[in-house]
Amino acid sequence: MTTQRPRVAPYLTVTPAAGAIAFYTAAFGAKQRALMPSVDGLRIAHCELAINGGSVMLADVFPELGHARPPLPGEQVTVSISLEYDRAKEVDDIVARAGQLGAKIETQPTNSFWGTRYAALRDPFGHRWILNAPLDGSPSS
Repeated sequence: MTTQRPRVAPYLTVTPAAGAIAFYTAAFGAKQRALMPSVDGLRIAHCELAINGGSVMLADVFPELGHARPPLPGEQVTVSISLEYDRAKEVDDIVARAGQLGAKIETQPTNSFWGTRYAALRDPFGHRWILNAPLDGSPSS
């Protein structure tokens, strides 16, 4: 049985990847689909997480390969990961949990002018997450 992955999924470079996996599991309710340790036994070469109906993949930084690096502290982000929820309360609950786990809340949950419950946060690993849910409580389509 194969798991169908979304056709587009972010791939994050994080350090330490094990810490990010723990954070995403606790804050967003992520479920681990795959985990591949590196040959050095110290880092994670690949992990796939199911988050809110989508996939996020991640790995530790491998400077010897020169392909990617994690965000630097205070650096402006160039990409955000957007999560769409069915209920406004989910946004509030996730922001509260993420904040307790060390995320920097950039925008507290608020009712946006475009009609959603909106929040933005930066996880402890430097990645930015945007959360939205319909205001009226009806599931988003």
